[in-house]
Amino acid sequence: MKNGKYLTIPQAAGILGISRTAVYKKVKKGQIKAVRIGRNFAIPKSAIINTLGGDLTGPAKKQITAAVRKTVREYADVLKLLGGE
Repeated sequence: MKNGKYLTIPQAAGILGISRTAVYKKVKKGQIKAVRIGRNFAIPKSAIINTLGGDLTGPAKKQITAAVRKTVREYADVLKLLGGE
């Protein structure tokens, strides 16, 4: 794509390290957001960043932080023992 904000399916496949077919399937399932242009798809770069986990949204980040805190609270003794090995 000439616009720097979007990627083609083959470009996205190269970045993600998966096949073009796998990217198409993820787009069709809604796992990767894409815009249909005629017969082609344009994938926003932000969708790839989100897929790679590089950019978390506020609610997702809060949920992960809460889960980590709960785990540390419940398993603090075990984590200390594992850290000492």
